Amino acid sequence: MKTIYKFICASLIVGGFASCDDMLDTVPQGQFTAEQLDDSSVEGLVASAYAGLEAHFFGNNEAFAGPSTNWIFDVRSDDAYKGGGGTGMEENIHLLEVSEINSDNVSCLNKWQNNFYAISRVHNAMLALKAASSVSNAEAIMGELKTLRAWYYFDLIRIFNRIPYFTEGEDVNTKPNDEYSRDQIFSFIKRDLTEAIEVLPAAKSSAGRITRTTAQAIMAKVCAFTSDWAEVKTYADAVISSGQYSLYTNFGDISKIAKNNGDESIFALQVSTANDNAHINWSNLLNCTYSDGNLYGTGDDFFYGSQNLVNAFRTDPANGLPYLDGTFNQVNVTADYAGTLDPRLDFTVGRIGMPWRGYTYTMGWCRAYDTYGEYSNKKAWPAPEEALASWPWGCNSLNFMFVRYADILLLKAEALIETATGNNAAEDEGLVEARTLVNQVRQRASNSVDGSYLPLDPDPSKADYYVGLYPTTGDGNLYWTKERARMALRFERRLELALEGNRWFDLVRWGNDYLLSTMNKYMTEESNLRTYYQGRSVTEKEIFLPVPLAEIDNSNGLYKQY
Repeated sequence: MKTIYKFICASLIVGGFASCDDMLDTVPQGQFTAEQLDDSSVEGLVASAYAGLEAHFFGNNEAFAGPSTNWIFDVRSDDAYKGGGGTGMEENIHLLEVSEINSDNVSCLNKWQNNFYAISRVHNAMLALKAASSVSNAEAIMGELKTLRAWYYFDLIRIFNRIPYFTEGEDVNTKPNDEYSRDQIFSFIKRDLTEAIEVLPAAKSSAGRITRTTAQAIMAKVCAFTSDWAEVKTYADAVISSGQYSLYTNFGDISKIAKNNGDESIFALQVSTANDNAHINWSNLLNCTYSDGNLYGTGDDFFYGSQNLVNAFRTDPANGLPYLDGTFNQVNVTADYAGTLDPRLDFTVGRIGMPWRGYTYTMGWCRAYDTYGEYSNKKAWPAPEEALASWPWGCNSLNFMFVRYADILLLKAEALIETATGNNAAEDEGLVEARTLVNQVRQRASNSVDGSYLPLDPDPSKADYYVGLYPTTGDGNLYWTKERARMALRFERRLELALEGNRWFDLVRWGNDYLLSTMNKYMTEESNLRTYYQGRSVTEKEIFLPVPLAEIDNSNGLYKQY
């Protein structure tokens, strides 16, 4: 008889612990008695739980189609095109881009399975930890596992409308996907994080390990998704006041391997090219640029910045500020564009004629220029000298940051704006602080234009870069109204976090009306450049992915479609 999770086994048997199939657990294998479950064996299961962040369980396509980096959800937003060789290549992702949402889409299935596989690994480790007779720092390890479980469930509930929820030891084959409401599942996620924060250490025991501030940062993101702004402030403040984090000096540092686990990194996928590339960033592997001259190899060249995103980096030459009035997309940033720009543009995407990690980006880097244009995703790729020029194309050891410090600064600013009671900064101290935080992020962007910073990306001799700060003097307080502050904050998140897997989820949490108006305007305007958008739109019913058809078929009637 088919079961819901035929690949998941998480059981504590009489006299010992039964490990799962090879594709779910790498170490340890076999059975252990409670006395044999020591620091080493439990750490192996904990490492397996962390490895769930790779979304690489049995092949390659599950990582491509259901990536932990969530680039396919940036493709659902106004920030990105699918890219690749054409619309028919990985058509499942193309269908997400044009909002043709079907329950048999393999991306729906892979994303669902990847997270539940990862949750099963967490539960294996939890059960082993509970059974172990002697394990050092058991409470803190349980805190790490609860944080991982919270992250995996958070990832699911912001993508799918209704999901099953179960804890370690529960029979997954009896859990329907309508047992708990969305609000209840968010409460379970917050409960795990709250309990983890109480027992996690303040400092990392080793690179990449979850700490108290990691859980607090994730909690801030979860609370932002549920619009619990007072809690966002509380947890963002805890991260900021810890003194453990700061913005990198130069925006380009987020793409430097030397900065892995640096001051801006709060929660990151740990990537390595050791052991025959066993732990590379499989989720981004399709996205390596075509790279004329075979610098990275002939990459599949998926995940392109949209023209709309590129235009958003235009700044007003009078003050260096974004066009918050909505006119940013009235002028295309093309080769003959002579206006001012935010330099983060040229750290984020490739542009023909501009530097790329010390080389010149040309049309030869673009695999399907006629279909997708020229703006290959750049953030995930260090200099070619630090990557392979053969399969796996562009393979490198650059970590992927799920949460970085700039994200938390902007979430704190957003919470201050949303809880402001005054109309402008002259009346509300929270709006003053929010402006300071937004300006802090913008100041780092402004400081990042430096011709001596290598490898060269933004080239001030080839583009006119100008990033201004939101005014604090003169009529600055009257200018910074609550509504303008909200627009500025949302714009800033788009610029700062572009192509990092956040944009779609921001649109979702900002409300259906905002998402639908943004996306449908985008599709209409973008169809002038990308004809495959013609006649396309997003409806409220298409915001969340459907329960995968295969999972419904295997559920013996437990799962319902939403």
